[in-house]
Amino acid sequence: MRYCLLGPTRVLTADGSELPVGGPRVRALLTALALRPGRALPVAALVDEVWHGDEPPADRPPADRPPAGSGETVMIRPARGGTPRDATPADAVPADAAPRDAAPRDAVPGEAAPADAPPRDATPADAAPRDPAPPQATPTGSFRLPAPAPGAGGAAPWEAPPQNGGSTGTAASAAPAGSFGPADPSGTSGSGFGPADSSGTAASAAAPAGSFGPADPSGSGFGPADSSGTAGSGFGPPSGGFGGGFGAGGPYGHGQAPAAAPGWAGAGTLPPPPSAPPGSGPGGGGGQGESRPLQAVAVGLLNLSCLGLGYVLLRQWIGAAVCWAATAALLLLALPADADGVPLGVLVGYGAVLLAAAADGARRGLRASLSVGAAARRLVLPLAVVLLAVPAGGAVAYGSARDEAREEAFQQSLLARLATADALVKAKEGSRFELAESDYTTALDTYEKLALDHPGSRAAKLVPERLDAYVTSVSKPYTDKKYCDAVDPLKHLRGLPDTVDAKVLGDRADGFDEPLAQSLYECGAGELGRDSTAAAHEAFTELAATFPESVYVGRTEKLVGDGLRKAAAPLSDGSASDPCATTEEVRTRRSGVAGLKGYELSGPVADADRAIQKGVFSCGTKQFRDEEYSDAVKTMDQYAKDYPKSPQTAHARTISIAAQIADHEPAAGKKLPSATVPGGSRMPMVVSNDGKDAVELLYTGPVTGKITLRACGTCTNYGGIRGAVDPDAKPCGGASSKYPKATLQLPAGTYHFLQRRAGGGFAVAGETKSSKAEIEPGYTYTNCLYVTSGL
Repeated sequence: MRYCLLGPTRVLTADGSELPVGGPRVRALLTALALRPGRALPVAALVDEVWHGDEPPADRPPADRPPAGSGETVMIRPARGGTPRDATPADAVPADAAPRDAAPRDAVPGEAAPADAPPRDATPADAAPRDPAPPQATPTGSFRLPAPAPGAGGAAPWEAPPQNGGSTGTAASAAPAGSFGPADPSGTSGSGFGPADSSGTAASAAAPAGSFGPADPSGSGFGPADSSGTAGSGFGPPSGGFGGGFGAGGPYGHGQAPAAAPGWAGAGTLPPPPSAPPGSGPGGGGGQGESRPLQAVAVGLLNLSCLGLGYVLLRQWIGAAVCWAATAALLLLALPADADGVPLGVLVGYGAVLLAAAADGARRGLRASLSVGAAARRLVLPLAVVLLAVPAGGAVAYGSARDEAREEAFQQSLLARLATADALVKAKEGSRFELAESDYTTALDTYEKLALDHPGSRAAKLVPERLDAYVTSVSKPYTDKKYCDAVDPLKHLRGLPDTVDAKVLGDRADGFDEPLAQSLYECGAGELGRDSTAAAHEAFTELAATFPESVYVGRTEKLVGDGLRKAAAPLSDGSASDPCATTEEVRTRRSGVAGLKGYELSGPVADADRAIQKGVFSCGTKQFRDEEYSDAVKTMDQYAKDYPKSPQTAHARTISIAAQIADHEPAAGKKLPSATVPGGSRMPMVVSNDGKDAVELLYTGPVTGKITLRACGTCTNYGGIRGAVDPDAKPCGGASSKYPKATLQLPAGTYHFLQRRAGGGFAVAGETKSSKAEIEPGYTYTNCLYVTSGL
């Protein structure tokens, strides 16, 4: 037979006819064997060749496998001589061989054949050809190959072992060289596949070298072990049982075989096939389905690395892609790390994916055949353990990043508080302090708390700078020379040590004494210049009380004293255009100055008092001249009262009397009474009171004065005018001793008299009587005062 491997895999008989080969798995198996003629291949190598590192199917139940010796399992070996032998009809499967249900030729290896699948020998002649079933591994490591399709021309490329129980272990007659055929009857093993006899040797028919065919007697082929436990170099069922797998000393076991396994037909028969091709592992050997716990752990741990490397090792790309997608989704949600971290649901979901991947990877890796060498396999588990550092390191790094994000968020919150306080200070800059004080206090409290509660924060490190800005903002009125507006802010800054921690404040509150003293002085001076004496004196009083030793106290004394003297000067020199107003102004200022505590201002106050005295007298005379007689009376009476010892007191009284007379007799106010008494002779005027009440007689003329006559106890009121002029009435007509009397010595001149009830002050109409008299020299005058009632 010839095997064409370049291009589609083909099998040609000696006459050139092409035999059906089967599906991709069969082609792969034939290719692997044909490329290594005469060489014994371990099952692990064949599995890797056929399945390319994928996990072979292992779920086909034993009941679905064909029985041993059914005619579909052959032992393949190359023939000696290198030339193929002709196939003979004897190579064909016996016609009476028991048929069996076979899996469809295109079925996946390891899958059960459908229940309704027809037997292979019952395939209709006109049915489309199907690929033969893939080979099935046997416990000995040989492969069961499917039978040729019914009606195929020529001899079958392989042959079945005898169904006689296998007592002799001989195969059918010889096959052509290079073909798949039965072992020769010699019992020796060649390099091909074939059953061994009881002696442990394979069929005796020779085959050319390098071909698949019956083996020669050299015993170097594949065959079952005999009862002695010896075997050839290949696969074959042991005569006394299973040969025990792969052992030391070669890829295939040598030694004593155990007793026949249950269900075997006996010596020379093939054992029941395993569920799937045997696995492989480090150190070689192992039957199909052999579990590898360490390998399973390694695959599971590799999947726990978040990279799906366990699936990559198993070449399970869908599972690896799921792991990659889950990790990528987690990274998209988690990065960049923020203060809130990854939602708990996402973490739980991702953890579930990892655990599921680890469990699934361990399950798959427990019996999987890895496509890596033994040395690499030994490194898988340590590498898996090392790669656990990837999720652990990632968790640590993410935790650190999240902590940094939380710290950054916290720092930003502190900076936001700092910015809020800064905004308050900035907004109130230049405002009146009483309106801004609340916001200033809030900002200052924020600065202090940031510095004390979070000393290592970025915001706390900015607090000193902010406090400097705070001091600058609060003291801005002083910088702008708005001294009255600066007083309260400076007092606030000067008092900061009483309210702010010293470690936070530092020396920023130092040096405000001088600015505050200056502001108090300048403010008081300004208010004094604006005639706001009360506000000025308030500032000066606080200055002297707070800084008694300040130079501004001496400056205040000079300023206030000079100001008071300057204000009183017009009164002192009589130049005041309005002595009444000036007197009141000086009096008010003098009162304020006298009330200042802590200053020596007695000199200016005394000067102001003298000026005020002059001012009062000047005010009364001006009022008299301005015919403001009532005001003149009050001013002069007050002057006489306040300054009884003044040289001008007598004059003030005469002006007051003249003003009272002029108030009823305007002619009396034409001339201000003289301050001096005229000389010359005087004429007596006897004034009698013929009234029952005491009376006052005011007079003004060359001299001015006033007398009071007591009441006449026996006198009565007179009737109307007619009675008054009735001669019989005679006021003061009785004995002179009857009437209270007073004598006036009057210089010659014109006099105005005012008669009124004594003690009544200003008399109302009907209670006074004014008169005018001309006093001439050389005469004596009498004046009778009486009261009339009615008309």
